[in-house]
Amino acid sequence: MRGEAEADALACATLLRQCRSEAGPKLQTAIEAQLRELGTPATSFLVDLQPADRADNGSMPRHGLDEVEFRLGANPGEPPLPLARVASGGELARTMLAARVVLTDGAPTFVFDEVDAGIGGQAGVAVGRKLGLVARHHQVLCVTHLAQVAAFADAHLVVEKRVVESSGELDGGERTVADARFVDGPDRVAELSRMLSGSGTDRARQHAEELLASAAHPA
Repeated sequence: MRGEAEADALACATLLRQCRSEAGPKLQTAIEAQLRELGTPATSFLVDLQPADRADNGSMPRHGLDEVEFRLGANPGEPPLPLARVASGGELARTMLAARVVLTDGAPTFVFDEVDAGIGGQAGVAVGRKLGLVARHHQVLCVTHLAQVAAFADAHLVVEKRVVESSGELDGGERTVADARFVDGPDRVAELSRMLSGSGTDRARQHAEELLASAAHPA
C-alpha cells in the first residue's frame, strides 16, 4: 500500500509541476504589467522553479517536486534576484500590491507600509487606484505620506506625535505619545492639502478637492 501511495503522490506532484510551469510565465507577465502601472517600468519579475531537495529518508518534499521563488530585477541590466533579499521596503510593498491585484485570493487583511516610497505624481495615483481595487475584496491598511494615495482611502486617519507632561518619577516629567484621529469633509481636504504642499494654500486645497473627486469617480 505504501508503494501505491508513493506512486499516487508522485503523479500528483508531476501534475503540479506541469501546472506551475504553465502558470509561472503568465503570472510574471501579469505582475510585470501591474508594476509598470505602479511607476516601476524597468522592473523585471521572475517566477523561478528549481527541483526541490529530497528529505534524508528519500520522501517527497511537502510542497512537491519544485522550489518556487519570486525574483525581482529592480533596475535595467540587473538579473532578477530573490525578492526577499534584494527588494527595498517600497519595492516589496509594490510587488505585493501587484501580486494582490493579479491574484484574487489571499488573507482578509493587508498592510502596506510606505508603498509610495520613491514615486509621486501619476504613479502615486496609480498606486492609490490599485489599492482601491484590492480593498473591494479585502481590508487594506496603508501607511502613506502621499496625498495621491491617501485620497483613495475609504477612511483617512492622521497619526501625530506630541510631548505631554507625565506624572511618572522615572521618565523626566515628559513623554511622547501618538494620537490617531479620523478626518473627513473640510478637515480631510485640509490634511491632503498639507500633504501636497506643507501648507493649506488655496491652490493646494483645490488640488486636494480634485484628488478626492477623481478618487471617488475613478476612470
